[in-house]
Amino acid sequence: MIYFDRVSKVYADNSVALDDVSFSVEPGEFISVVGHSGAGKTTLVKMLLAEEKPSSGSVFFESVNVHQVPSRRMGDLRRKIGTVFQDFRLLPGRTAYENIAFAMEAAGRSDEEIQSDVPHVLELVDLGDKLNNFPDELSGGEQQRVAIARAIVTQPDVIIADEPTGNLDPVNTFEVVQILKKINDLGTTIILTTHNKGVIDSLKKRVITMDRGKVVRDDREGKYIL
Repeated sequence: MIYFDRVSKVYADNSVALDDVSFSVEPGEFISVVGHSGAGKTTLVKMLLAEEKPSSGSVFFESVNVHQVPSRRMGDLRRKIGTVFQDFRLLPGRTAYENIAFAMEAAGRSDEEIQSDVPHVLELVDLGDKLNNFPDELSGGEQQRVAIARAIVTQPDVIIADEPTGNLDPVNTFEVVQILKKINDLGTTIILTTHNKGVIDSLKKRVITMDRGKVVRDDREGKYIL
């Protein structure tokens, strides 16, 4: 379980990024976090990854306060959380296979595991025939699917997808969302941040709406309402 307990974040210039935010995420849930630019979505994600510290309140992951985890154990925590970003963040000089293998090497996986798991995860995101392609030989949607494969190959408990369709056309957006739903159906918790009304309305999943650092709505089968 993930639990935000009255989390606030105020920066040195007195700007408020989060204001008394509380909510929980159950294992296996698919939630979308929506809001205008500056609403606090990215700060929320950074809190869970312990990239930002709250001014007050606590963030728990599997009953552990993430901001009290010793630095030597932070890698273990972050390996349980896969991340997908708007700009893909693939290594341009490596193939799709090598990009994913690199993530596995960083996690200490063996050569045998890499050789077995990388083709499997590329098949899962419908790119089994693209393993030897470099990023510049792939469409934007295909690059994002490689990024998703890289995020899930170490079998994290949670995937954070931070505006993953922001640079994609409607067709590729649909395909990426279908992949995320497939991963969620396999039991992985998904936290999606997005501005895309069409994506939210099609998912019919839980929606947390943020405005000026506050959670203003939390709908179990929500739509994009701002």
